[in-house]
Amino acid sequence: MSISASCELCSDFRATSGWIEVAADERLRVLRVLDAPDFPGFYRVVWKGHVAEHSDLSAADRAHVMAVVLRVERLLRQHLQPTKINLASLGNVVPHLHWHVIARSTRDSHFPQPVWGQRQRDVADELKAGWRAALDQIDTALQLALTEV
Repeated sequence: MSISASCELCSDFRATSGWIEVAADERLRVLRVLDAPDFPGFYRVVWKGHVAEHSDLSAADRAHVMAVVLRVERLLRQHLQPTKINLASLGNVVPHLHWHVIARSTRDSHFPQPVWGQRQRDVADELKAGWRAALDQIDTALQLALTEV
């Protein structure tokens, strides 16, 4: 598996405070994003090898990534009951295959804009607090789910 020393997603995940690794298998990691405080239900599914595009993977690996992305989505929906789940695989800043899986609410700071867009309102503190309370359960469920995918 190829690794790039200059790629932040290839680096040691325990060395940063921007996210925590909540689950992993031999091919990918699931990270909870910490540096987006307005969006407590923000996760990333990151391929361990340094590849830029989904088409760089074998069919089996592509299916595995998408199965995990969908599992994260389902768990966020189950535990948070968001208005919408945003899925994104941009890689413009970090050309390393990863998916953003983000729970959204009409009451979040940016809705209906993307999380990287313009802020629309102050964040509802009770929404963030309620969602944060469910994160440990989601993380535990993700750890179990990766053994099933």
